[in-house]
Amino acid sequence: MTAPDPSATPAPPDPMKGIRGVFAATLVLESIVVLLALLVLPKFGGGATAPAVLAITAVAVGMIVAAGLQRRPWGLGLALALQVAVLLCGFLVPALVIVGVVFVLVWAGLLLLRRDVALRMERGELPSQQVREP
Repeated sequence: MTAPDPSATPAPPDPMKGIRGVFAATLVLESIVVLLALLVLPKFGGGATAPAVLAITAVAVGMIVAAGLQRRPWGLGLALALQVAVLLCGFLVPALVIVGVVFVLVWAGLLLLRRDVALRMERGELPSQQVREP
């Protein structure tokens, strides 16, 4: 039996992995909110038309799929493209414009958080980058 090598230190955790988890959770929550728009769809304009139901459902399903793809390099771009899709669905359900604007603000905050973590990572200021005294 071999003893563990004390000089080998495990790799520090990736802080961006946590950020991507927050992005994924936000997408799942947003998809639920977008699907709730189906409940108010009959009260607006032409009612619950097939194209409106299909578009809203497609955007919500796309968000759930995008939540699982946040580990990919293009996952964030897909999430941001879906934000534009929510705003465009505002033509079908005016309430989705409000939802879209709220989530655009949420995503702006998340992107600022991501930038802050990246800057702190470059400077070596994250707690996971600090040398621990034995």
